[in-house]
Amino acid sequence: MPAPARPDFAAIRAEFDLPDGFPPEVLGEAARAASRPPSPGRLDATDLALVTIDPPGAEDLDQAVGVARVGDGFRVHYAIADLGAVVEPGGALDTEVRRRGQTYYLPDGSVPLHPPVLSEPMTSGSGASLLPDGPRAAVLWTIGLDAAGEVTDVDVRRAVVRSSARLDYAGVQADVDGGGPLHPAIGALPELGRLRRALAVARGALELELPEQEVLPDGAGGWTVRVRARLDVESWNAEISLLTGMAAGALMLRGGVGLLRTLPAPDAGALASFARTAAGLGFRTEPTVHAVAALLAGLPPDDAPALALRRAATTLLRGAGYTAFDVAGGVPVPQDPGHGGIGEPYAHVTAPLRRLVDRFGTEVCLALQAGEELPGRLRTALPVLPELMAASDSTAAKVDRACVDRTEAALLAGRIGEEFRVIVLRPSEADGGAGEVFLADPPVLARCDGPLEAGVTTTVRLVEADPATGRIAFSATGA
Repeated sequence: MPAPARPDFAAIRAEFDLPDGFPPEVLGEAARAASRPPSPGRLDATDLALVTIDPPGAEDLDQAVGVARVGDGFRVHYAIADLGAVVEPGGALDTEVRRRGQTYYLPDGSVPLHPPVLSEPMTSGSGASLLPDGPRAAVLWTIGLDAAGEVTDVDVRRAVVRSSARLDYAGVQADVDGGGPLHPAIGALPELGRLRRALAVARGALELELPEQEVLPDGAGGWTVRVRARLDVESWNAEISLLTGMAAGALMLRGGVGLLRTLPAPDAGALASFARTAAGLGFRTEPTVHAVAALLAGLPPDDAPALALRRAATTLLRGAGYTAFDVAGGVPVPQDPGHGGIGEPYAHVTAPLRRLVDRFGTEVCLALQAGEELPGRLRTALPVLPELMAASDSTAAKVDRACVDRTEAALLAGRIGEEFRVIVLRPSEADGGAGEVFLADPPVLARCDGPLEAGVTTTVRLVEADPATGRIAFSATGA
């Protein structure tokens, strides 16, 4: 039996210079903020039925949700942790979280954006995480929708809320699959989630749904990689977050000031190239965003040609970034304010405990909803945030990839020379560039030299697996 894989996550932390702990002045400021009760003047919304739905063990609970049928339509209440009321602009905590940008997740523990005292169970005061241990300050989005799931009205304001339960995805999915009653707060979530997903496809949202790898303990003192199956409940919950982000984007555009998460829509050339690739893999589509969205939404999850086509679709989603605008300040609305993967303008506002930009986006929306001028510090911060977030997004992606790659390499290190059956996701380049293959067990994405045809299952030989760098390479048999 092979020895357990033990990738060096500490080396990854050092390589990317991830912070280790918080300075004393930051911890002190966070502790004082966590002990303060909710400020007066908030809407008392403690009677609303709200729950959190997160992975088991999560403490940084950004959102509490309630979805109900109202007449022929729906009413969504989405409470977001109110970090704008916690973080003092210009203070030690503000400076530190700007330096970090977001929470970095590693298998052996996260590097949080904010000190843990803000997300711990409450002993006194209010904290920030929406745990079900008492009233909490929140920013409450209230969104009305019609029978088709289209938005009819939006409101956002500061409130005091009370989460009534801390649910996890697997538990809610088990209730759905078993036909049992759901928690009353989310009784209408499956129906609305399905409607919103159908509307996403109709507006041309491009959902790739490639295999999502995660590193987990193997039960023997080491680590392994598995493909995480996305549950329906996760997709429905994500639709509520997207709904809120789109409402925020629309509010910013109407107000002429804000910070959007943008992604250029694929151009005609990229769509035509994708249509040709699809035809070569046995799929037919017109070279339009809406046709491609419908094709991707209907692909089987594990079929080899389908996986190759999903990989090819990544070429349609390039150039993501953050775009600040302030019409009154002389910075116009971008010519293309949309997000090509979502199909509408969109802003990050739903995860302020874990992502810096959401706090600022939320403050913009609160000011616009109230018809108030943006505070000077907020207006000054907007043009700086895109660069901060681009840097932290890049680091987060590299950290995540390094954790997966080095665990994959540790799992395969003793198997050099062995042959494996893989799915070819990307063919070799004409100039000799390597292709890409997917090995199902253990789930590994890696480069492969030699002649390869996309969308087929073939045999390859492992020629390199270096746990120190995460580099893995296969060679097509006979190459």
